[in-house]
Amino acid sequence: MRLFGLLGYPLTHSFSQKYFNEKFQKLGIVNVSYENFSIPSIEELTIILDRKKELEGFNITIPYKKAVLDFLDELSEPVKKIGACNCVKIIDGKLLGFNTDTVGFQKSLQPFLKPQHKKALILGTGGASAAVEYVFQQLDISYQFVSRNASSSAISYQDLNREIMESHQLIINTTPLGMYPNLKDFPEIPYEFITDTHHLFDLIYNPTETKFLSIGKQKGATIQNGYEMLILQAEESWRIWNELT
Repeated sequence: MRLFGLLGYPLTHSFSQKYFNEKFQKLGIVNVSYENFSIPSIEELTIILDRKKELEGFNITIPYKKAVLDFLDELSEPVKKIGACNCVKIIDGKLLGFNTDTVGFQKSLQPFLKPQHKKALILGTGGASAAVEYVFQQLDISYQFVSRNASSSAISYQDLNREIMESHQLIINTTPLGMYPNLKDFPEIPYEFITDTHHLFDLIYNPTETKFLSIGKQKGATIQNGYEMLILQAEESWRIWNELT
C-alpha cells in the first residue's frame, strides 16, 4: 500500500485528505491512501517516519512549513529562497523538500494578468506571502508588502493612499482575515480607490467570496479566491511524488 499524508496541527478539517482520497476513488487508483498526521510537535515527525515505513511523501501545513526544514536532506531552489516547504518526497529514506504553493499561485493567477498588472500589493508578511513574493520575482512584477505595522520591508495599512492604490493594480491577500468563521473581517485598505482595472486575489477559499473580494467586485475589480490554487498545488504534489528521479 502506497501512503501519503498531511502534516500539521490541528487538522480539524483537511482539504488535502478529502481531495486525494476522492481523486484515488474517482480515477480507480488502488492500493494508495492519504492520511492526516496531526502532531502537536514537529519532533513527532520522526515517530511517524519510523512507524509508517510505506510513507512515500507528505504535505505540510500550519504551523510546520518552516520547522520541517530541519528534517530535510535536500531542498528545492524555491524552498531555499522562500524558507518554507509544503511538500516532501521520500526516496530511500531521504526527505526532499519542495514548495508547490508557488506553482499553484502562479498557474491560477496568470490567466487574470493584464498589461497594467506590473505592480502589486501583498497584504500580510506571514509564510504564505513568501510564496507570492517568489512568484512575482519570477514574473518580474514589482511588489510592496503591507502589514499592520510598518517595518524595513513593509508599509502599514495606514500608509496606503490614492497614489499607491492606483499604481498597484494587483492586490493579494495572504492574511487569514475573512476566513470562516470570521466572515466579517477584511484587510483595512482604502477600497474607494479600487477600480475596474484592479485584480484582487484572496488566498482564502472558505468562504468562496470573502468580504475583501466582495467589496472589490462592487468596485468593478476582477476577483479570485484560493480554491484553484489549492487544487493546483495538490496536483503538483502528486506529480512530484510520481515522477521518476
